[in-house]
Amino acid sequence: MDSRWTYLDYNATTPVKPAVAARVAEVLAAGGNPSSVHRFGRLARMAVDRARDQVAELAGADPEQVVFTSGATEANTLALRSLAKRAVADGRACGGARILISAIEHDSVVGAAWAVDVPVEEIPVTAAGTLDLKALKIALGAGGKAVVALMLANNETGVLQPVTEAAALVHTAGGWLHCDAVQAPGRVAIDFDTLGADTLALSSHKLGGPQGAGAVVARSVALLSPMQVGGGQERGLRAGTENVAGLAGFGAAADAAADDLSKENEIKALRDDLEDRIKMIAPAVQVLGDRVARLSNTTCFALAGLEAETQVIALDLAGVAVSAGAACSSGKVGASRVLRAMGAAEDIARSAIRVSLGWGSSAADIDRFCAAWSALIARRAMREGNGTFRIAAGQ
Repeated sequence: MDSRWTYLDYNATTPVKPAVAARVAEVLAAGGNPSSVHRFGRLARMAVDRARDQVAELAGADPEQVVFTSGATEANTLALRSLAKRAVADGRACGGARILISAIEHDSVVGAAWAVDVPVEEIPVTAAGTLDLKALKIALGAGGKAVVALMLANNETGVLQPVTEAAALVHTAGGWLHCDAVQAPGRVAIDFDTLGADTLALSSHKLGGPQGAGAVVARSVALLSPMQVGGGQERGLRAGTENVAGLAGFGAAADAAADDLSKENEIKALRDDLEDRIKMIAPAVQVLGDRVARLSNTTCFALAGLEAETQVIALDLAGVAVSAGAACSSGKVGASRVLRAMGAAEDIARSAIRVSLGWGSSAADIDRFCAAWSALIARRAMREGNGTFRIAAGQ
């Protein structure tokens, strides 16, 4: 990253780690098609197999359970389409099939669910931002075969979701659960068996790997149906020559995620310092999701009346990169669907920004953010001339 900038948008994409970049360059230089039988092909195949082992280790799964994709969006689509197909087949004799998604799922999950020709229902979340398990149990009791989508950690608030408990309810009802775990690696430990999900989505660029690589982890690959045909790659589930260098980088990043976990307390201390200081700058600020367990690197906060877009642009001009909600809306900034689902007022949902830290974050980054945000608040207070905001000296 350019030293003139402070990057605090790790949940959108995490900067590639030097060791990962070196691994990608090494594999690019080696060349070779993993489907070729000569030496170069065998070396490429070894790189893909090594990456599969590394990603499996990250997820607490077996290599045979890992199917590589181009990223989390494709992984979510592959998993949900496959499980929905199975639900339709099994549901013919017991009331049909349904897809149940939490009200705070990522757009890639929402889009994948609605693209399947199966009724979709939204399960509410609590004001704290966690799935309402009672509502899920009631929905599951309505009959039919259900596919449930529940993320492990919300990308906007960082709030951790009760995946294990939800999976138990889903399986008791004879359904399947898909978990978008994209934000979790390197921030919380993942154990596929403990989670109880049937399928799990991962993304390379969320943990310091290159963009363009992801994976589905499946309880059994028999649950999955080919989405791309024309070749035998990924056990016939995803035709096309593998992104060897990207997958090798994904594997290297998966290995390095263990180091990130060891520094979780340091990242949390930075995040907590930031939250303490913004509350001093503007006591009316609201931190969303802070009443429950959440990712240690993430804070989502709002100051009513101060539009998210205004903040993001002003901070950008000051050399600080943050985001408003998810980073998958083609640069659009609007009211957060996640915060609305949590029951936040419209002015809060339109004012929330997300600051997310990672392996390169430092105390100096927090200082720079607070200085830039304080200056923004001061300018607004002077324009309004009503003393609405308290400015903390030296912030």
